[in-house]
Amino acid sequence: MRATHIKNILEARYVTKKLYLPVIKPRFAVFTKQDRKGQVMRAFFFAAAIGLITLALTSTTFAQAADPNIAAKHAIGEIKSIDATAKQLTIKTDAGSDVTVSLNDKTTYKKLAPGEQSLTNATDVTFADLAQGDRVMARGTVSEDRKSVPAMQIIVMTKGDLAKKAEAERIEWRRRGILGVITALKPEAKEITISNRTMAGTQSVVIALNDKTEMKRYAPDSIKFGDARPSDFSELKVGDQLRALGDRPAADPLHFSAEKVVTGSFRTVGGVVTAVDPATGEVKINDLEKKRPFTIVIKQDAVLRRFPAEMGAMGGPGRGPGGPGGGAPPAGGGQQAQGAAPARPQGGGAPGAGGPGGRPGFNINDMLERLPTISIADVKVGDTIIVSSTQGVDPTRLTAISLVTGADTLLAMLAPRPAAGQAPNPAAGLGGSGISFGIGLP
Repeated sequence: MRATHIKNILEARYVTKKLYLPVIKPRFAVFTKQDRKGQVMRAFFFAAAIGLITLALTSTTFAQAADPNIAAKHAIGEIKSIDATAKQLTIKTDAGSDVTVSLNDKTTYKKLAPGEQSLTNATDVTFADLAQGDRVMARGTVSEDRKSVPAMQIIVMTKGDLAKKAEAERIEWRRRGILGVITALKPEAKEITISNRTMAGTQSVVIALNDKTEMKRYAPDSIKFGDARPSDFSELKVGDQLRALGDRPAADPLHFSAEKVVTGSFRTVGGVVTAVDPATGEVKINDLEKKRPFTIVIKQDAVLRRFPAEMGAMGGPGRGPGGPGGGAPPAGGGQQAQGAAPARPQGGGAPGAGGPGGRPGFNINDMLERLPTISIADVKVGDTIIVSSTQGVDPTRLTAISLVTGADTLLAMLAPRPAAGQAPNPAAGLGGSGISFGIGLP
């Protein structure tokens, strides 16, 4: 890459000389209007060429320079490849930069458990213990172009240890967590009211914060839970999605004491798939409400799931607002109401759904998070999907955080029962659904 840059610089200098060396003509030479026009055009194209060359030379360097995981004395990232013969690692930072790590006989290796803040409890390991997917900090003097570092020390957290920690955190957030959409804020009391949809219907829960509550917020273009940055109450807005970890008293299940709070501003859109391109990771849809075209961008960290059609025959989570929600049977009876939430005893169900803390009823978002994951290849033209996305610059391009396909069944279950003679409206199921699965689990 460096040789290519040098080559481009040399070529640019050559072009500069070639274009700016004056053509010697007699003083009495007459320049026509066409000559002057040609000179102006050549100058314009020269300036454009220099601009493009400068952009090509600096864009990669700027991206590397802005990478927070690359500092003067270390680089942090996931091991992408290992060259045992050359004793080199290639690591990829969270921002996507590649850094070559050179090792030698004096390099030391330390293994650290996830969550540890110092090397006090680190154990000695060797080069042979490193594996692709491990997360490392390479300590040494980083090169000026920020693309390589001769490492004096490697600190490693193994892929397996990180996976175990992440799974333990997911279980904890499911068991003691809550998810919903902010409907009211009381800064003076440090209270947040959220709308939380259960199989028993929509309920309001008051989230109480204190001075020790840890608050984080999703970055505008991030889809990763781990990228959430420190935040405070002043950044909260009605309509934001919220996930909290904490406890609620059995005697008052509509109040929740939060230890950790993660928020974000997301869009939830439903639509029918018109095209799928697994190669580019893009899905095109027409939205349910106004048939507007959207492009859904599926990145590596996006979570895709399928809602099974057979769940609709089991009664599902009840009808939405305006229909027999909350378990009230529809006029004339019906199988769907017979399977509604009141038949489920309070405190029963899966972890995080009526378990410890007296949670009243199974949460729809909990249910969606337990659906089996799929790949973009499993999404087909004609499928109805629901996608939660970041608020990007282009309103017609949505970067997916979570996507559920087969959503026509779910939306039909959530939509208000249509009046006699009216056709079902799946978009109505999305509007009042309480679906807020933008904030994922750790």
